[in-house]
Amino acid sequence: MATGQLFSRTTQALFYNYKQLPIQRMLDFDFLCGRETPSVAGIINPGSEGFQKLFFGQEEIAIPVHSTIEAASAAHPTADVFINFASFRSAAASSMAALKQPTIRVVAIIAEGVPEADTKQLITYARLNNKVVIGPATVGGIQAGAFKIGDTAGTIDNIIQSKLYRPGSVGFVSKSGGMSNELYNTIARVTDGIYEGIAIGGDVFPGSTLSDHVLRFNNIPQVKMVVVLGELGGRDEYSLVEALKQGKINKPVVAWVSGTCARLFKSEVQFGHAGAKSGGEMESAQAKNQALREAGAVVPTSYEAFETAIKETFEKLHEEGKITPVKEVTPPQIPEDLNSAIKSGKVRAPTHIISTISDERGEEPCYAGVPMSSIVEQGYGVGDVISLLWFKRSLPRYCTHFIEICIMLCADHGPCVSGAHNTIVTARAGKDLVSCLVSGLLTIGPRFGGAIDDAARYFKDAYDRGLTAYEFVEGMKKKGIRVPGIGHRIKRGDHRDNRVELLQQFARTHFPSVKYMEFAVQVETYTLTKANNLVLNVDGAIGSLFLDLLAGSGMFTKQEIDEIVQIGYLNGLFVLARSIGLIG
Repeated sequence: MATGQLFSRTTQALFYNYKQLPIQRMLDFDFLCGRETPSVAGIINPGSEGFQKLFFGQEEIAIPVHSTIEAASAAHPTADVFINFASFRSAAASSMAALKQPTIRVVAIIAEGVPEADTKQLITYARLNNKVVIGPATVGGIQAGAFKIGDTAGTIDNIIQSKLYRPGSVGFVSKSGGMSNELYNTIARVTDGIYEGIAIGGDVFPGSTLSDHVLRFNNIPQVKMVVVLGELGGRDEYSLVEALKQGKINKPVVAWVSGTCARLFKSEVQFGHAGAKSGGEMESAQAKNQALREAGAVVPTSYEAFETAIKETFEKLHEEGKITPVKEVTPPQIPEDLNSAIKSGKVRAPTHIISTISDERGEEPCYAGVPMSSIVEQGYGVGDVISLLWFKRSLPRYCTHFIEICIMLCADHGPCVSGAHNTIVTARAGKDLVSCLVSGLLTIGPRFGGAIDDAARYFKDAYDRGLTAYEFVEGMKKKGIRVPGIGHRIKRGDHRDNRVELLQQFARTHFPSVKYMEFAVQVETYTLTKANNLVLNVDGAIGSLFLDLLAGSGMFTKQEIDEIVQIGYLNGLFVLARSIGLIG
């Protein structure tokens, strides 16, 4: 067993089995203490390698992740503490592997339930090789202002209240991790705080004993007094009694053994820890307290008087000039994580993305404020969903029916168009469905399917300016621009496109107004005088009719209609529709 100080401000650890919160708490403690280097040198996560991002104060750092203990030890030869967060099933094997590394001095085993036979092997190996095992079933240990293991001392608030960000004069050792957190706070209230604190763990066979650490504290000059919290069960406290009787400890020891209430029960009681079970009178809390008192330790009459005993012992040392009170320092403010700060209402942060069309934060997803259940229950169709997600409102049924007709009519036009050709070739090359689909969609443009927006844009501009069909067509000719939505490779004036006629028939029956469509028909009448194939095609029909839908429904402002036409909404109909065919 080591005879002096275990940790310092430069101590670094290897952390086994990645756990984000305890590692971040260690790094926050480092920052609180003003350490220059993080106390976690590396993380060991079996089967994984790379880095984990964590915070060191305000700085985000990358801590290396190694797949084996051997690799981590070789990569970080100055890291001499091994913090083992493995489960009880693998804790013993991984701890033994760590003890066998020449660079590792201290192994802390957090897990409860490690088989006692395995623990005994670890203890034997550690003692033969002058190494220290803390645990199993421990929260760990801490050197104030220097280093802490995992979740030791609890929250940052408790650490600050317990003044653990700077060293005091008290050495503390306990079996219980939870009670350690309590005692750190108690000691800070009545003394200048702890110098080092250890929770040896509550198992029957701890890797190191209460007396092991008290003897260490006796050899550390900065430790002026020792506080011990034991518990009923086992005989560990008696090794401390013998050390006191033999004069091996020359510093004041204030001790209390918990569990005096066990005598109130008629039968034997198993308390929280595996080792907290009285095996006879000698293992009772009363017997241990009496033995410690007789050996020279300061033992109060009850736990309630423990704090007073600690206070009186400290004050006596101060009066004798053996303790110079520690100069108080103000610890730095640890930056709060954004998520917790938002949750507590301390800050508000702008979102990077705002969605105005869908929301899944409630009990069920909503489309433009309409719950999914309502969409199903009210029999909404694809056109209704498009109206909610694209136009952010529920359009009248004739509008959504028109959208559905457009999608059905444009779903597929055979294998010879450029989009279908690309998709087929990509599929024959053995690519996946998404790659094949995208290769076809990327061909959509002014010459293939992408003329809906341009047709709407030019027809709207011409009609709104009051141009005649003649003025519009001739003006486009002078600019060298083809009239979008006019012309077809196969269809002629005497062999029109049935899809166009179906759309026009639907609109004349259901739309309040078809002024843009009628203008497109006038343009077609004029262009047919020039060539028999300059007919109104399906792009032109959809583009002009969508203008009538937007204007005639009364649900869009002029500004909204202009925006829809300008940013390319309408080509989305063709992309959506043709995806059906390309996937097929």
